[in-house]
Amino acid sequence: MTRFLYAAMVAVTLAACGGRQVEVGTGPRPAESAQIGLQVTNNLTQPVNVYVVSGGSDIFLRQVGANATESLPVQGVAAGSTVTLRATTVDGTRTYTKDNVVLTGNYVWQVP
Repeated sequence: MTRFLYAAMVAVTLAACGGRQVEVGTGPRPAESAQIGLQVTNNLTQPVNVYVVSGGSDIFLRQVGANATESLPVQGVAAGSTVTLRATTVDGTRTYTKDNVVLTGNYVWQVP
């Protein structure tokens, strides 16, 4: 009888302490946000620093070279947001802005 009790206790202990099978999976993927961007054509003879102003915060995108066109991804701003675009010459003497721009898809902007 003692052996039976001992065997039963060992079996219960092993079952309680043994590994459990766990299924690991990923949840549904979140809907990817719409990709928004800005195509800037700089017609000036010097580079400009390009910013998006959203909610009172300046978001630096990139410097666009003189007489160049670049496509800039806009991150941190929701698609459909109304923003202000700003380009400042690297020497800081001139600033160009475009107010009330609704960002959807790829917005095209020429400076000046």
